[in-house]
Amino acid sequence: MSPVGIGIIGAGVISDTYLEHLGSFPDVEVLAVGDLVPERARAQADKHGVPRAGTAEDVLADPDVQVIANLTIPAAHTEVSSRAIASGKHVWTEKPVGLDRESSAALLRAAASAGLRVGSAPDTVLGPGFQTAKRVIARGDIGRPLFAQTSMQWQGPELFHPSPAFLFAQGAGPLLDMGPYYMSALISLLGPVARVGALGLKGQEERSIQVGPQAGTTFPVEVPSTISVLTAFEGGQQAQSLLSFDSPLARHGVVEIHGTEGSLVLPDPNRFEGRIALARPLTSATDGGPIDQEWIEIEQEGVVAGRGTGLLDMVRAIAENRPHVASGELGYHVLDVLLSAEESAASGAFVEVESTVAPVPAVPVDFDPFARTLD
Repeated sequence: MSPVGIGIIGAGVISDTYLEHLGSFPDVEVLAVGDLVPERARAQADKHGVPRAGTAEDVLADPDVQVIANLTIPAAHTEVSSRAIASGKHVWTEKPVGLDRESSAALLRAAASAGLRVGSAPDTVLGPGFQTAKRVIARGDIGRPLFAQTSMQWQGPELFHPSPAFLFAQGAGPLLDMGPYYMSALISLLGPVARVGALGLKGQEERSIQVGPQAGTTFPVEVPSTISVLTAFEGGQQAQSLLSFDSPLARHGVVEIHGTEGSLVLPDPNRFEGRIALARPLTSATDGGPIDQEWIEIEQEGVVAGRGTGLLDMVRAIAENRPHVASGELGYHVLDVLLSAEESAASGAFVEVESTVAPVPAVPVDFDPFARTLD
Protein backbone atom coordinates (compact mmCIF):
# COMPACT_ATOMS: atom_id res chain seq x y z
CA MET A 1 0.00 0.00 0.00
CA SER A 2 1.14 3.54 -0.71
CA PRO A 3 0.90 6.18 2.01
CA VAL A 4 -2.63 7.37 2.72
CA GLY A 5 -3.37 10.75 1.15
CA ILE A 6 -4.15 13.56 3.60
CA GLY A 7 -5.76 16.90 2.84
CA ILE A 8 -5.62 19.75 5.34
CA ILE A 9 -8.38 22.33 5.54
CA GLY A 10 -7.43 25.35 7.62
CA ALA A 11 -3.98 26.92 7.25
CA GLY A 12 -3.86 28.78 10.55
CA VAL A 13 -1.20 28.66 13.25
CA ILE A 14 -1.90 25.08 14.34
CA SER A 15 -1.40 23.78 10.79
CA ASP A 16 2.37 24.19 11.18
CA THR A 17 2.70 21.49 13.82
CA TYR A 18 0.34 19.16 11.94
CA LEU A 19 2.25 19.61 8.69
CA GLU A 20 5.56 19.08 10.46
CA HIS A 21 4.55 15.85 12.16
CA LEU A 22 2.37 14.35 9.42
CA GLY A 23 5.23 14.97 7.02
CA SER A 24 7.44 12.73 9.18
CA PHE A 25 5.05 9.74 9.33
CA PRO A 26 5.74 7.26 6.47
CA ASP A 27 2.20 5.84 6.53
CA VAL A 28 0.61 9.14 5.42
CA GLU A 29 1.34 11.85 2.88
CA VAL A 30 -0.09 15.36 2.92
CA LEU A 31 -1.15 16.09 -0.66
CA ALA A 32 -3.13 19.32 -0.40
CA VAL A 33 -3.77 22.33 1.83
CA GLY A 34 -6.95 24.42 1.59
CA ASP A 35 -8.05 27.61 3.28
CA LEU A 36 -10.58 30.43 2.98
CA VAL A 37 -7.57 32.46 1.87
CA PRO A 38 -5.93 30.38 -0.88
CA GLU A 39 -2.73 32.42 -0.67
CA ARG A 40 -2.33 31.36 2.95
CA ALA A 41 -2.83 27.73 1.95
CA ARG A 42 -0.19 28.09 -0.79
CA ALA A 43 2.28 29.62 1.66
CA GLN A 44 1.87 26.71 4.07
CA ALA A 45 2.07 24.17 1.25
CA ASP A 46 5.28 25.71 -0.06
CA LYS A 47 6.76 25.91 3.42
CA HIS A 48 6.18 22.21 4.09
CA GLY A 49 6.66 20.77 0.61
CA VAL A 50 3.01 19.92 -0.07
CA PRO A 51 2.29 19.64 -3.81
CA ARG A 52 -1.19 21.20 -4.04
CA ALA A 53 -2.99 24.14 -2.43
CA GLY A 54 -6.18 26.08 -2.91
CA THR A 55 -9.61 26.31 -1.32
CA ALA A 56 -11.43 23.85 0.91
CA GLU A 57 -13.44 22.82 -2.14
CA ASP A 58 -10.23 21.99 -3.99
CA VAL A 59 -9.11 19.69 -1.19
CA LEU A 60 -12.51 18.00 -0.89
CA ALA A 61 -12.56 17.35 -4.64
CA ASP A 62 -9.04 15.91 -4.76
CA PRO A 63 -9.40 12.21 -5.70
CA ASP A 64 -6.09 11.26 -4.06
CA VAL A 65 -7.08 12.65 -0.66
CA GLN A 66 -8.58 9.94 1.55
CA VAL A 67 -8.57 11.71 4.93
CA ILE A 68 -9.35 15.34 5.76
CA ALA A 69 -7.61 17.03 8.68
CA ASN A 70 -10.09 19.71 9.73
CA LEU A 71 -8.08 22.50 11.35
CA THR A 72 -10.67 25.25 10.95
CA ILE A 73 -12.07 27.38 13.79
CA PRO A 74 -14.40 25.50 16.20
CA ALA A 75 -17.53 27.19 14.83
CA ALA A 76 -16.83 25.59 11.44
CA HIS A 77 -15.86 22.12 12.63
CA THR A 78 -19.10 20.22 12.02
CA GLU A 79 -19.84 22.02 8.74
CA VAL A 80 -16.43 21.23 7.24
CA SER A 81 -16.36 17.70 8.66
CA SER A 82 -19.83 16.97 7.29
CA ARG A 83 -18.79 18.18 3.85
CA ALA A 84 -15.78 15.87 4.01
CA ILE A 85 -17.99 12.90 4.86
CA ALA A 86 -20.32 13.82 2.00
CA SER A 87 -17.25 13.80 -0.26
CA GLY A 88 -16.47 10.23 0.78
CA LYS A 89 -13.48 11.04 2.96
CA HIS A 90 -12.60 10.11 6.54
CA VAL A 91 -12.21 13.04 8.95
CA TRP A 92 -9.82 14.03 11.68
CA THR A 93 -11.02 17.22 13.39
CA GLU A 94 -9.38 19.55 15.85
CA LYS A 95 -11.13 19.88 19.21
CA PRO A 96 -13.91 20.16 20.01
CA VAL A 97 -15.70 17.89 17.54
CA GLY A 98 -18.43 20.57 17.38
CA LEU A 99 -20.07 23.25 19.47
CA ASP A 100 -23.51 21.69 19.89
CA ARG A 101 -24.87 18.20 20.37
CA GLU A 102 -27.24 18.17 17.40
CA SER A 103 -24.78 18.87 14.57
CA SER A 104 -22.05 16.77 16.21
CA ALA A 105 -24.33 13.76 16.56
CA ALA A 106 -25.54 14.21 12.99
CA LEU A 107 -21.91 14.17 11.81
CA LEU A 108 -21.27 10.83 13.53
CA ARG A 109 -24.48 9.33 12.13
CA ALA A 110 -23.58 10.43 8.60
CA ALA A 111 -20.10 8.93 8.93
CA ALA A 112 -21.45 5.64 10.24
CA SER A 113 -23.97 5.43 7.40
CA ALA A 114 -21.20 6.06 4.87
CA GLY A 115 -18.78 3.59 6.46
CA LEU A 116 -16.31 6.36 7.22
CA ARG A 117 -14.30 7.25 10.32
CA VAL A 118 -14.29 10.40 12.43
CA GLY A 119 -11.41 11.11 14.79
CA SER A 120 -11.22 14.04 17.17
CA ALA A 121 -8.43 15.87 18.98
CA PRO A 122 -6.88 16.00 21.43
CA ASP A 123 -4.57 13.16 20.49
CA THR A 124 -2.22 13.81 23.41
CA VAL A 125 -3.94 10.81 25.03
CA LEU A 126 -1.91 8.67 22.60
CA GLY A 127 1.38 10.10 23.83
CA PRO A 128 3.82 7.90 25.74
CA GLY A 129 3.46 10.05 28.85
CA PHE A 130 -0.27 9.46 29.18
CA GLN A 131 -0.13 5.87 27.94
CA THR A 132 2.60 4.92 30.43
CA ALA A 133 0.43 6.31 33.23
CA LYS A 134 -2.57 4.42 31.86
CA ARG A 135 -0.62 1.15 32.03
CA VAL A 136 0.43 1.93 35.61
CA ILE A 137 -3.22 2.30 36.61
CA ALA A 138 -4.34 -0.74 34.59
CA ARG A 139 -1.88 -3.05 36.31
CA GLY A 140 -3.16 -1.94 39.73
CA ASP A 141 -0.23 0.11 41.01
CA ILE A 142 -2.56 2.63 42.69
CA GLY A 143 -5.18 0.04 43.62
CA ARG A 144 -8.75 0.97 42.84
CA PRO A 145 -9.01 4.53 41.45
CA LEU A 146 -11.21 6.69 43.70
CA PHE A 147 -10.99 10.31 42.60
CA ALA A 148 -9.06 12.70 40.40
CA GLN A 149 -8.00 16.34 40.47
CA THR A 150 -7.11 18.55 37.53
CA SER A 151 -6.22 22.22 37.26
CA MET A 152 -5.51 24.73 34.50
CA GLN A 153 -5.30 28.32 35.71
CA TRP A 154 -3.63 31.52 34.59
CA GLN A 155 -4.41 35.12 33.62
CA GLY A 156 -5.68 34.35 30.14
CA PRO A 157 -4.77 34.26 26.44
CA GLU A 158 -5.05 38.02 25.89
CA LEU A 159 -1.51 38.15 27.28
CA PHE A 160 -0.13 36.62 24.06
CA HIS A 161 -2.90 36.35 21.46
CA PRO A 162 -3.34 39.35 19.12
CA SER A 163 -7.06 38.55 18.55
CA PRO A 164 -8.27 36.77 21.71
CA ALA A 165 -11.94 37.81 21.73
CA PHE A 166 -13.13 34.50 20.26
CA LEU A 167 -11.62 32.65 23.23
CA PHE A 168 -14.07 34.47 25.52
CA ALA A 169 -17.09 34.14 23.24
CA GLN A 170 -19.91 31.60 23.20
CA GLY A 171 -18.49 28.19 22.40
CA ALA A 172 -15.13 28.93 24.00
CA GLY A 173 -13.89 30.12 27.39
CA PRO A 174 -11.54 27.89 29.38
CA LEU A 175 -14.22 25.17 29.48
CA LEU A 176 -14.44 24.48 25.75
CA ASP A 177 -10.97 25.75 24.82
CA MET A 178 -8.89 23.82 27.37
CA GLY A 179 -11.48 21.47 28.90
CA PRO A 180 -11.23 18.88 26.07
CA TYR A 181 -7.63 18.07 27.06
CA TYR A 182 -8.45 17.40 30.69
CA MET A 183 -11.80 15.69 30.17
CA SER A 184 -10.46 13.45 27.39
CA ALA A 185 -7.69 12.34 29.75
CA LEU A 186 -10.08 11.59 32.62
CA ILE A 187 -12.57 9.70 30.45
CA SER A 188 -9.76 7.72 28.81
CA LEU A 189 -8.62 6.62 32.28
CA LEU A 190 -11.83 6.35 34.30
CA GLY A 191 -14.52 5.72 31.69
CA PRO A 192 -17.66 7.62 30.76
CA VAL A 193 -19.24 10.38 32.87
CA ALA A 194 -22.69 9.99 34.40
CA ARG A 195 -23.38 13.51 35.69
CA VAL A 196 -21.68 16.82 36.36
CA GLY A 197 -22.11 19.88 38.53
CA ALA A 198 -20.36 23.20 37.99
CA LEU A 199 -19.99 26.77 39.18
CA GLY A 200 -18.81 29.55 36.91
CA LEU A 201 -17.89 33.22 37.19
CA LYS A 202 -16.55 36.09 35.13
CA GLY A 203 -13.51 37.78 36.63
CA GLN A 204 -14.17 40.77 34.37
CA GLU A 205 -17.02 41.75 32.07
CA GLU A 206 -14.53 43.15 29.55
CA ARG A 207 -10.94 42.28 28.69
CA SER A 208 -8.18 44.28 27.06
CA ILE A 209 -5.89 42.97 24.32
CA GLN A 210 -2.29 43.17 25.52
CA VAL A 211 -0.26 42.52 22.35
CA GLY A 212 -0.31 43.16 18.63
CA PRO A 213 -1.84 45.92 16.50
CA GLN A 214 -5.08 45.93 18.54
CA ALA A 215 -3.35 46.29 21.92
CA GLY A 216 -5.48 48.33 24.30
CA THR A 217 -8.73 47.41 22.53
CA THR A 218 -11.40 45.96 24.82
CA PHE A 219 -13.83 43.15 24.09
CA PRO A 220 -16.72 41.56 26.02
CA VAL A 221 -16.49 38.35 28.03
CA GLU A 222 -19.49 36.25 27.02
CA VAL A 223 -18.89 33.05 29.02
CA PRO A 224 -17.50 32.15 32.46
CA SER A 225 -13.78 32.78 32.55
CA THR A 226 -13.46 30.54 35.61
CA ILE A 227 -15.36 27.30 36.03
CA SER A 228 -15.14 24.57 38.67
CA VAL A 229 -16.49 21.17 37.65
CA LEU A 230 -17.47 18.17 39.76
CA THR A 231 -17.65 14.98 37.72
CA ALA A 232 -19.27 11.67 38.67
CA PHE A 233 -18.22 8.74 36.52
CA GLU A 234 -20.36 5.73 35.65
CA GLY A 235 -17.81 3.53 37.47
CA GLY A 236 -18.29 5.41 40.75
CA GLN A 237 -15.14 7.56 40.68
CA GLN A 238 -15.23 11.32 41.12
CA ALA A 239 -13.17 14.26 39.87
CA GLN A 240 -12.86 17.95 40.56
CA SER A 241 -11.50 20.23 37.86
CA LEU A 242 -10.62 23.92 37.79
CA LEU A 243 -10.37 25.80 34.49
CA SER A 244 -9.59 29.51 34.82
CA PHE A 245 -8.45 32.51 32.79
CA ASP A 246 -8.60 34.69 35.95
CA SER A 247 -5.75 33.42 38.11
CA PRO A 248 -2.63 35.54 38.80
CA LEU A 249 -1.03 32.23 39.82
CA ALA A 250 -0.12 30.30 36.67
CA ARG A 251 -0.56 26.58 37.15
CA HIS A 252 -1.50 24.19 34.39
CA GLY A 253 -1.18 20.58 33.41
CA VAL A 254 -2.22 19.28 36.83
CA VAL A 255 -3.71 15.78 36.55
CA GLU A 256 -3.72 13.50 39.59
CA ILE A 257 -5.43 10.13 40.04
CA HIS A 258 -5.82 8.91 43.62
CA GLY A 259 -6.51 5.28 44.48
CA THR A 260 -6.68 2.91 47.41
CA GLU A 261 -2.97 2.02 47.15
CA GLY A 262 -1.37 5.16 45.81
CA SER A 263 -1.61 8.49 44.03
CA LEU A 264 -0.36 9.07 40.50
CA VAL A 265 0.81 12.35 38.96
CA LEU A 266 0.30 12.43 35.20
CA PRO A 267 1.84 14.68 32.52
CA ASP A 268 0.13 17.82 31.23
CA PRO A 269 -2.73 16.56 28.99
CA ASN A 270 -1.78 19.26 26.46
CA ARG A 271 1.59 17.50 25.98
CA PHE A 272 2.68 14.12 24.64
CA GLU A 273 5.21 13.47 27.41
CA GLY A 274 6.05 14.55 30.92
CA ARG A 275 6.65 13.53 34.50
CA ILE A 276 4.92 10.44 35.87
CA ALA A 277 5.29 9.84 39.60
CA LEU A 278 3.66 7.57 42.16
CA ALA A 279 3.16 8.28 45.87
CA ARG A 280 2.49 5.34 48.20
CA PRO A 281 0.40 5.62 51.39
CA LEU A 282 2.34 6.51 54.53
CA THR A 283 2.82 3.76 57.10
CA SER A 284 3.07 6.21 59.99
CA ALA A 285 3.40 9.89 60.79
CA THR A 286 4.62 11.84 63.80
CA ASP A 287 1.90 14.02 65.28
CA GLY A 288 2.75 17.61 64.47
CA GLY A 289 5.90 16.66 62.58
CA PRO A 290 6.70 17.02 58.90
CA ILE A 291 5.33 14.46 56.48
CA ASP A 292 7.95 13.30 54.00
CA GLN A 293 6.11 11.87 51.03
CA GLU A 294 8.16 9.37 49.07
CA TRP A 295 7.83 9.70 45.30
CA ILE A 296 8.53 6.88 42.89
CA GLU A 297 9.52 8.29 39.51
CA ILE A 298 8.22 6.19 36.62
CA GLU A 299 10.09 5.99 33.34
CA GLN A 300 8.09 6.88 30.28
CA GLU A 301 7.70 4.12 27.67
CA GLY A 302 7.11 4.69 23.97
CA VAL A 303 8.01 6.92 21.04
CA VAL A 304 7.26 10.64 21.32
CA ALA A 305 5.70 12.29 18.27
CA GLY A 306 3.15 15.14 18.25
CA ARG A 307 -0.05 16.51 16.75
CA GLY A 308 -1.34 14.22 14.05
CA THR A 309 -0.58 11.02 15.96
CA GLY A 310 -4.31 10.46 16.44
CA LEU A 311 -4.92 10.84 12.71
CA LEU A 312 -2.14 8.34 12.03
CA ASP A 313 -3.65 5.87 14.51
CA MET A 314 -7.02 6.25 12.77
CA VAL A 315 -5.43 5.52 9.39
CA ARG A 316 -3.74 2.40 10.77
CA ALA A 317 -6.93 1.35 12.54
CA ILE A 318 -8.86 1.52 9.27
CA ALA A 319 -6.27 -0.76 7.62
CA GLU A 320 -6.31 -3.16 10.62
CA ASN A 321 -10.12 -3.04 11.08
CA ARG A 322 -9.90 -2.04 14.75
CA PRO A 323 -11.21 0.91 16.78
CA HIS A 324 -9.02 4.00 16.84
CA VAL A 325 -8.16 5.70 20.12
CA ALA A 326 -9.20 9.34 19.70
CA SER A 327 -12.57 8.56 18.13
CA GLY A 328 -15.44 10.82 17.17
CA GLU A 329 -17.53 9.04 19.79
CA LEU A 330 -15.01 9.98 22.49
CA GLY A 331 -14.97 13.54 21.16
CA TYR A 332 -18.77 13.67 21.28
CA HIS A 333 -18.93 12.36 24.87
CA VAL A 334 -16.32 14.93 25.94
CA LEU A 335 -18.38 17.67 24.26
CA ASP A 336 -21.57 16.42 25.93
CA VAL A 337 -19.87 16.47 29.34
CA LEU A 338 -18.53 20.00 28.83
CA LEU A 339 -21.86 21.34 27.59
CA SER A 340 -23.55 19.68 30.57
CA ALA A 341 -21.08 21.45 32.87
CA GLU A 342 -21.92 24.74 31.15
CA GLU A 343 -25.62 24.06 31.69
CA SER A 344 -25.02 23.15 35.33
CA ALA A 345 -23.13 26.41 35.94
CA ALA A 346 -26.06 28.31 34.49
CA SER A 347 -28.77 26.42 36.41
CA GLY A 348 -27.05 25.64 39.70
CA ALA A 349 -28.09 21.97 39.51
CA PHE A 350 -26.32 18.75 38.62
CA VAL A 351 -26.91 17.67 35.02
CA GLU A 352 -27.21 14.07 33.86
CA VAL A 353 -24.99 13.32 30.87
CA GLU A 354 -27.04 11.58 28.20
CA SER A 355 -24.23 10.09 26.10
CA THR A 356 -21.73 7.40 26.96
CA VAL A 357 -18.69 5.92 25.26
CA ALA A 358 -17.04 2.50 25.06
CA PRO A 359 -13.73 1.94 26.90
CA VAL A 360 -10.97 3.89 25.19
CA PRO A 361 -8.35 1.52 23.69
CA ALA A 362 -4.80 1.59 24.98
CA VAL A 363 -1.80 2.20 22.73
CA PRO A 364 0.74 -0.65 22.54
CA VAL A 365 4.19 0.10 23.94
CA ASP A 366 5.71 -0.61 20.53
CA PHE A 367 3.48 1.91 18.68
CA ASP A 368 5.92 3.82 16.47
CA PRO A 369 4.58 6.72 14.39
CA PHE A 370 7.83 6.82 12.43
CA ALA A 371 7.61 3.22 11.23
CA ARG A 372 6.13 2.21 7.87
CA THR A 373 3.34 -0.28 8.54
CA LEU A 374 1.11 -0.05 5.46
CA ASP A 375 3.43 -1.73 2.91
